[in-house]
Amino acid sequence: MLRIDNLKTEPTRSADALRERAAAVLRVDASAITEVRVLRRSVDARGGAARFVWAVAVSLPNEAAVLRRCKSKDVTRYREPDAYAPPPRLARTPERRPVVVGAGPAGLFCALVLAECGANPIVLERGKCVEERAADVRRFWETGALDTESNVQFGEGGAGAFSDGKLNTGTRDPRHGWILERFVRYGAHPDILIDARPHVGTDRLYVVLQNLRRALLSAGADVRFGHRLVDIETADGGVSALRISSPEGEYTLQADRVVLAIGHSARDTFERLHARGVPMEAKPFAVGVRIEHRQSAVDAAQYKEAAGNPALPPTSYKLAYHTRGGRGVFSFCVCPGGQVVASASETERVVTNGMSEFARDGANINGGLLVSVTPEDFGGAADDPLAGVALQRRLESAAYRAGGGGYAAPAQLVGDFLANCPSTGAGGVEPSYRPAVKWGDLRACLPDFICDALAEALPELDKKLRGFAAPDAVLTAVESRSSSPVRIARDETYRSPLRGLYPCGEGAGWAGGIMSAAADGMRVGEQIIRELSDNES
Repeated sequence: MLRIDNLKTEPTRSADALRERAAAVLRVDASAITEVRVLRRSVDARGGAARFVWAVAVSLPNEAAVLRRCKSKDVTRYREPDAYAPPPRLARTPERRPVVVGAGPAGLFCALVLAECGANPIVLERGKCVEERAADVRRFWETGALDTESNVQFGEGGAGAFSDGKLNTGTRDPRHGWILERFVRYGAHPDILIDARPHVGTDRLYVVLQNLRRALLSAGADVRFGHRLVDIETADGGVSALRISSPEGEYTLQADRVVLAIGHSARDTFERLHARGVPMEAKPFAVGVRIEHRQSAVDAAQYKEAAGNPALPPTSYKLAYHTRGGRGVFSFCVCPGGQVVASASETERVVTNGMSEFARDGANINGGLLVSVTPEDFGGAADDPLAGVALQRRLESAAYRAGGGGYAAPAQLVGDFLANCPSTGAGGVEPSYRPAVKWGDLRACLPDFICDALAEALPELDKKLRGFAAPDAVLTAVESRSSSPVRIARDETYRSPLRGLYPCGEGAGWAGGIMSAAADGMRVGEQIIRELSDNES
């Protein structure tokens, strides 16, 4: 087969036009092409003319001669991507089954590798299954009644279950293709296999998670919801047992291999691990707001005259700016056609995030607008690995007070924010955050260095995306959970200095986003299988 990159079609044309376009590039008759396989699809909106850009693989006779004749840098021999090769299956189930703490992307895909290799892992998730969790989250959004163990942060699927479900990745790893194929097998749309910016959507993630759970159970995993890690017992420099809180009461679980896939919001677990002497350090992260625009306005800014074409997906953006003081300001987790969501996991603290469903058909687009923070910004003891957690809590508590209670979030129009005056109501953009927003001045809950960086960045980002700093765009605070403020130490074999402990995924500070967290979990699972296999030898 031959690979053709940068194959462009008008957005009004269907994928059926690819054969003719491919034939033109190859200088052959379209009838000579026997197969067209789509490898990748993206949208190019530069120059005011939105087009689809494809990478395809085609089959036709005399491919070597065709390749020599067409003389295009966009035409090459097609090579099948490297396939993921899981470790060999264990000869027998280990006497002490590995334990995976956390059922977010890292924990679930670690457990999947372990289960399919015959290790029959035990998966402990402090929150509920996704069906019950979804009901708790909706109730919180509607009424402000927070369940601290079943919310946007805790429960099956982790924080990514209430997001856009973006599966972007900037690295090449055979695991990524395997992960995408599993998402499709369990209910995601097949387009994620070819889209340059694949997304699942919260509504489809619910289905994927339930089917993934069924696959784990059928492969021998034991999945326990409402089971929270309370403490770790150690002996001779290693893990010996876990203390677990469950709906039936506390119990001790003997364990010598424990995967910590606890997520970035398991603050009580961080504290307990720190008290137990598990090595960890504070790490940089980012804090800011959600910024919300009309989707139609952002489409018009990027698609120009093609805006409104039903063949085009709702547009997104990726923006960054470095302030004069050297601080980074950047967009994060942009949710086209989505909503800003209440994401608290602790009482009397306000946290925002964004999500969208598969159709991305909401009126607004929102994204995190974040400012980088470093341990020097945290305050407190310089050597305190939990200083970043303390900063997050201070900001979330300040946001709760500024919102007036009931988990209403403080909000301000961009125009008012730049003019340094409080807002009193919405303009052309109706805020989507529920249960409510309270208009005012975000300087009441955000530190000066965050506000100053945002105020400097907004006009500069507007030069990159016209209308980004529109006066009626809405800023909602506080976006504080973009990544973990802690990194739990591990070596090149994914093991903590505390023997038998395997920190993993975004919460442990070793990944960011669904794909990288899932792949990190798989690597940890592979390492454990290798160790168990060596023990069998």
